[in-house]
Amino acid sequence: LSLEIKASSKVRAFIDEQVLLKCSFKSSSPISERLTVDWTYRPLTGGQMETIFHYQSVPYPTTVGKFKDRISWAGNVANGDASIAIQNPVLSDNGTFICSVKNPPDVYHNIPQTMLIVTERGLFFQLNSAVLLSILVFLPSAIVVILLLVRMGRKFGVLKEKKRSGCKKSSIEVSDEPERTETGNCLGKLRDWCLNCV
Repeated sequence: LSLEIKASSKVRAFIDEQVLLKCSFKSSSPISERLTVDWTYRPLTGGQMETIFHYQSVPYPTTVGKFKDRISWAGNVANGDASIAIQNPVLSDNGTFICSVKNPPDVYHNIPQTMLIVTERGLFFQLNSAVLLSILVFLPSAIVVILLLVRMGRKFGVLKEKKRSGCKKSSIEVSDEPERTETGNCLGKLRDWCLNCV
């Protein structure tokens, strides 16, 4: 008889932000009070495995070592969940975590390993936030400016067309009005166009 255990192969965490180490299991035997869960840890730099958490009916977090008062039970054995949470992770927590479950007579199982990688929320996160903020603030402004420029361009095109048709004399056209009046008429149209833009 055996169990099947599943755990994430790699978990990323940030300094001082709680991280969840997931572990799920399936047993061919009914869950009983004899079921135990053990989490062990080996530092990234190597060394001996150490038990940092034990569960049997109730959780028993480690009372010594670097994980003292920082590990909490986040599982539910009735649902096949044996997860734990680590509070305030630090860079020195990087390493390998192993979730082991025994539910007699099911005591043999695979041994999945979870690599924890703790990093700082550094420049990359700050840049992402700055870029997002810039997009939210400046993109609408840029769209408004472009629309205004397009509108002004269209109106300018209409003005040029009006100048061609109404403000310039044809070489064969004879006008009884003095040149001054025609110029004044064009200036009036230009003034009206500027007022419309404003």
